Amino acid sequence: MNSLSEKEKIAGALAPAAFGDELEAQVSHDEVTHDEVFGEITQSGPNYRNVGWLGTVALMMKTQIGLGVLSIPAAFDTLGLVPGIVVLATVAAITTWSDYEIGVFKLAHPGVYSIDDAGAMMFGSVGRWFFGGAFCLYWILVAGSGMLSISIALNAVSTHGACTAVFVAVAAVVGFGLASIRTLGRITWLAWIGLFGILIAVFTVTIAVGVQDRPAAAPQDGPWTSDFKIVGNPSFPEAIAAVSSIVFAYAGTPAFFAIISEMRDPRLYTRSLVCGQSGVTVTYITIGTVVYYFCGSYVASPALGSAGALVKKIAYGIALPGLTVTTTLVIHLPAKYILVRALRGSRHLAESTAIHWISWFSCTGGVTIVAYVIASSIPVFSGLVSLVGALLGTLMSFQPMGCMWLYDNWSKKGGERTWRWYWMVFFSVFVVVSGTFLTVGGTYGSVVSIIDSYRESGGSGAWTCADNSNSV
Repeated sequence: MNSLSEKEKIAGALAPAAFGDELEAQVSHDEVTHDEVFGEITQSGPNYRNVGWLGTVALMMKTQIGLGVLSIPAAFDTLGLVPGIVVLATVAAITTWSDYEIGVFKLAHPGVYSIDDAGAMMFGSVGRWFFGGAFCLYWILVAGSGMLSISIALNAVSTHGACTAVFVAVAAVVGFGLASIRTLGRITWLAWIGLFGILIAVFTVTIAVGVQDRPAAAPQDGPWTSDFKIVGNPSFPEAIAAVSSIVFAYAGTPAFFAIISEMRDPRLYTRSLVCGQSGVTVTYITIGTVVYYFCGSYVASPALGSAGALVKKIAYGIALPGLTVTTTLVIHLPAKYILVRALRGSRHLAESTAIHWISWFSCTGGVTIVAYVIASSIPVFSGLVSLVGALLGTLMSFQPMGCMWLYDNWSKKGGERTWRWYWMVFFSVFVVVSGTFLTVGGTYGSVVSIIDSYRESGGSGAWTCADNSNSV
């Protein structure tokens, strides 16, 4: 019998930790003295290794259930109910494997903090700069989407009580303040609040569209039945943009490197992953199916506006904390990446020195400003979501993980190349190729969608005071 490879031993260590009865390792602040990424962790600085496995579940789910779930019913309208569910399940399976591969890769290479470190191992300095730049750009774009969603919520709750540009600025200021909390361990409680808030809001809308006579956008006179489609007939740009929106709903993947890096016991990562992905997928299928079934082509994007003015106010009011926490996380992630990249190897990363504080606020402030400009420049929610999902969400969630498996397993000797090895090679290559296709095709479809939205009379303009809660 062939001996197990080091990679297989690590994967085996992950699986028991996911389902066994082991208690989570209680690592106190004093016991953590050195980390491969953060260096010496002392009482004088932030404890970066303080996220438990339940907190990890909250962070994983909150990086995904937020903006993406609000566009799923509209994606089902484009693709049709059955193709929409099939695409969603396929994306869920591939991204879950990608997420699992992150855990395996991190335990095999403890010095890896973010996707750029993996890129450097596989492709050298070019890989580091490419993936690092893509990582920052991706999360900054998502932060822009988050600010846009907060402005929509504030407009809905206040009945357009102020200029939309003001609401976007308010979202930026609040996001900056909360994102400046230095560790994910201290943000975990916010993640739980935000997760329950967004779930209650979307299920409120789901129930409301089921009990109401018709959706808010449907004709209000005469008999009405839902015009939902079992199979849609979209053009290529429409179909690929819809698929990109679903990819975006699962594209929290690049954040999982940072999340596992701040876990107290990374061996429990898979347990958190299984719980998180199961909850996310059940939520997406339930909400997407029910809302689209009852609303048909009159579904709103974001979906919280599908059940009428009163329910929209209630839903957005409940969802506002969740949307705020999403924006907080997606500002925090690129800011933390930049901080670690700039201060890694120095005492200023893990100690509360003046240089540490100045660097940290500069990172969170810089990310916030760029995201604010993006949110004000592309104020079309569905178009921005599909563009981010296509251009960078797929690139961060598909191709690197296929390459990571090949990097750690390609060099097996001939005697160790079993049928499973050949199958995994095929699957890894498929993930890379399919991800590349979605990146190119989805970006094209999303750009076409954004251009079309500006041509329509209901489209909102850049840097506008117009009410975006009724026009997106």
